[in-house]
Amino acid sequence: MKKSKLLTILCFVSLFNIADATAGASGHAGHSVGGGGGSEGCLKPRLTKFLPAHLSTVAPESEFSFMAFDVQYPEQISVAVKSIPVELTIEDKEAFYLVKGKLPPSLTKTAARINIKVTSKYSRCDAEDGWLLKIADK
Repeated sequence: MKKSKLLTILCFVSLFNIADATAGASGHAGHSVGGGGGSEGCLKPRLTKFLPAHLSTVAPESEFSFMAFDVQYPEQISVAVKSIPVELTIEDKEAFYLVKGKLPPSLTKTAARINIKVTSKYSRCDAEDGWLLKIADK
């Protein structure tokens, strides 16, 4: 009897997971995942493919890039390096955004974290990530 109840619960849960997975095929995820009680759901943005690689040694003013999935609008993405805001070039690749920037010219002979923030209408849907680079001398 206990096994049959467990099996029923697992089947029920898996049906909801399948429904969630098929609800939004777009990489920009501008949809809400339905939930009870009138609360909005969200997909957390995914930030990947950081270039140059973590802990790489780079020249001052080097370019960097990363991919942002499940971001509704490019304006939601911001980047700072050592608290210095970075101007970004963001390309819409349909399934994701390709984000590019340059290290601030004032940074030489130091290590710096490229700090990425993706803000959303709902704070629980925000995301932060980044990686560390070693910046060489000019």
